Amino acid sequence: MNTSSSSDTLRSKLTHEPRELKFGTSGRRGEVVHLTQLEVYLNALAELEYLLSLPLCEGGISLGDEFFYGFDLRPSSSRYVAEQQNRGEIAQAIEKAIGNAGMKPVNLGQIPTPALAFYALSKVKGSIMVTGSHIPFDRNGYKTNTSRGELLKKHELPINEKVLEVRQRLYAQPFSESLFDGNGRFKSGHHELMQVDTAGANNYVRRYTGFFDGISLAGFRLVVYQHSAVGRDIVVELLRQLGAEVIPAGRSETFIPIDTENMDGEQLATIQSLHDQVAASHGQIDAVISTDGDTDRPMILGVDNGEVHFFAGDRVGMVTAEFLGADAVVVPISCNDAIDLGQLKDIIAPKTKIGSPFVIAGMEKAIAKGKRAVCGFEANGGFLTGSDFTRNGKTLASLPTRDAMLPILAVLFAAKEKGLTLSQLFEFLPKRYGSAALLKAFPRTISQTIINRFSPSDSRISEIVIETSGMVLLDENGLKLAGLEAEIHAIESFIQELKELFTAVLDFGDIVRINYLDGVRIYFNNGDVAHIRPSGNADELRIYAVANTQDRANTIVQLAVQEPDGIFRCLENNR
Repeated sequence: MNTSSSSDTLRSKLTHEPRELKFGTSGRRGEVVHLTQLEVYLNALAELEYLLSLPLCEGGISLGDEFFYGFDLRPSSSRYVAEQQNRGEIAQAIEKAIGNAGMKPVNLGQIPTPALAFYALSKVKGSIMVTGSHIPFDRNGYKTNTSRGELLKKHELPINEKVLEVRQRLYAQPFSESLFDGNGRFKSGHHELMQVDTAGANNYVRRYTGFFDGISLAGFRLVVYQHSAVGRDIVVELLRQLGAEVIPAGRSETFIPIDTENMDGEQLATIQSLHDQVAASHGQIDAVISTDGDTDRPMILGVDNGEVHFFAGDRVGMVTAEFLGADAVVVPISCNDAIDLGQLKDIIAPKTKIGSPFVIAGMEKAIAKGKRAVCGFEANGGFLTGSDFTRNGKTLASLPTRDAMLPILAVLFAAKEKGLTLSQLFEFLPKRYGSAALLKAFPRTISQTIINRFSPSDSRISEIVIETSGMVLLDENGLKLAGLEAEIHAIESFIQELKELFTAVLDFGDIVRINYLDGVRIYFNNGDVAHIRPSGNADELRIYAVANTQDRANTIVQLAVQEPDGIFRCLENNR
């Protein structure tokens, strides 16, 4: 066994202070300047060693097996970026970790996250996707899947323990024997990735051409806003194979982060301009289609009289679930409450925290209760299928991870079958409308301080209900908690503070309920909902709003994030 003095270890030679990579809402994310190949490698190696310790029935993997990886179009995903302290080649670090863990790495190339997962799961193998998804350009990360699906929250603690073990092991190596230099880069320098296997992308296309075989999107003229989405060519190919006339537009070789939960006026203006340019040369357009960066979240906009209209992801999810004929639907607490009023109201499972791992756990519970057509979706539009679905004699295999392509196709085919425009299709949903926005560069420590300030100190309290007879405190099962008079006094105090922010002058009603499942979700007696929550992936503070009109929902989020004196800035200044 090689030994080394503490002054001759890898750790002693590092010229930077490592920033440890943390789990976010789904996967690990961080600023590119801190994503050294060393940090990525040691976390991935630990996750692989953890998966090797699991039985196959729990998502484990076996030495010598194929292990698949893919990556998005962010520059740092597959090459060094001079502007970001020469960090990058994250996929190269993943490939090396897979090989050194005793697995056979297989490069599926630049591929949508759901396409990678679907292919690996069909072979009962693990996979890793290198992607920053929708988060700002200066960040990136990766997401590991077991041989049975996504990593779940129950996996995070044992994985973090394994990361600590691997970190100590690598840091203690003699520097002369380490793979890494003092900057945390491979000593070997630039490394070309192994040859791309296109089987994963081809398999993903067949998934949908097979399920929708026999029906056609002929008659639809669609603009596909390609920007820098990794699935930009697959989306065009699929829509064309299914009969639509497709005009690709807006392709960018510079990475553009698209957040389908934060469709601001600038993004909508860009898409409107793109539509106008295409319509001038091609004629009337029926819809504009796009996805986020790793193509696991859809972006669907209808067109009425030349004006584009964005359909929020949770409303897209409702249409998709109805189209598929689900018998159980799992959604997070941030979902538009139209779902509680429409055709799906009797098959909704208990609401979950925000993030696909929580939705997946909810789908697993529904299946355990005997449900056979189980799906889930999030406010961002990512759609998950926990079971197989059969329609028109064709079966769609389960894909328990976010997917953009299924909701895009389901919405288009639902409109086609009913002979409706997209706007007419969505008019059949209950008249509740959502909007969301965020403040970037909002430190998570400050966000958490704000959340704590307006939360009960007793962690058993999951919901506060304000009735004419007094305040009712409920636990996570909806059961009344008693004997908490001191807590009620403290709650009355911070509710008064909330009333001074969400005022009648701003057209808010009285606060009638506050839910704490994930963040602070405030319900008002005029139907407004304002939900405050720190992002799980970046230093951002988010607001989700629901109201009886789209204009009101948009107004609520603008009141929260407007500069320099919106509600969020007031919360920051008065914390």
